[in-house]
Amino acid sequence: MVSLRFPFLFSQPPKLPHRISSTTSSRSFSSATTAVLVAASAAASAAAIVAASKDPKHPFLQNALNSLLSSNCSSAPLWGSLSLAEKSSSAVVEYKNGISFPSILGDSRRLLGIGLRKKSIFGLKNIDVYAFGVYADENGLKESLGEKYEKLSTSEFKENKECNEDLIDNDIDMTVRLQIVYSKLSIRSVRSAFEQSVGSRLQKFGGSDNKELLQRFTSQFKDEYKIPRGSVIDLSRERGHVLRTTIDGKEVGSIQSKLLCRSILDLYIGEDPFDRQAKEDIEHSLASLLQK
Repeated sequence: MVSLRFPFLFSQPPKLPHRISSTTSSRSFSSATTAVLVAASAAASAAAIVAASKDPKHPFLQNALNSLLSSNCSSAPLWGSLSLAEKSSSAVVEYKNGISFPSILGDSRRLLGIGLRKKSIFGLKNIDVYAFGVYADENGLKESLGEKYEKLSTSEFKENKECNEDLIDNDIDMTVRLQIVYSKLSIRSVRSAFEQSVGSRLQKFGGSDNKELLQRFTSQFKDEYKIPRGSVIDLSRERGHVLRTTIDGKEVGSIQSKLLCRSILDLYIGEDPFDRQAKEDIEHSLASLLQK
């Protein structure tokens, strides 16, 4: 599987000027006249925007887009990694498909990184199946991993190969959120894909005698559930190594199994993840959080 780095943007409201500067001579106008001029200017700007929207090559629109891209590039690179240092409630967007992930789930599960699950069709074409975001409880991270990693420098943290294993093994509340991108994906396909991917991890970590556990997990994805583009599947590890599964906010099952939780998380942050760049972003976010 070829991993690509997927750019994202933090959604923020546009910054409006606090006031419009004026020349000394403008002070002679009355407040009523000033209001009329401002309204006329706003109307003219709106008309220009409408006209530009009807023609994608309109100079007005091109200039506006160029200005927006320039400002984004100067303030922060599009190809970047998430950082937990900023406690923002804004959403994070997977740039390629426009899928939005909240920065925080619940009270304290913070987004560590986002990526894409891609699938090859007959070895000829890769399709984006779903975007995913990996979340972890901030307090749990610091309690379980803080003492071990807080004093490491950034370079030492990067060279350390144990952090992801510690994140997978410790009883820290985590969620992997899947948001469906491929509009023709069926729940049967999801069930079949998990049978292969989770099944291989169960065998890797627990041996071959785990068919019943795999069947308990995959049977949660019943044919009655519809998953059009934009549907959300949450795979959450709760305290006690309980894996809770929800589809569009509805709980469809929970299973207490450390082996199953480990197998699920290994797909996204293990040695051979679905998206290697997402894994690197997650490691960068962990360093930012634990070194605070």
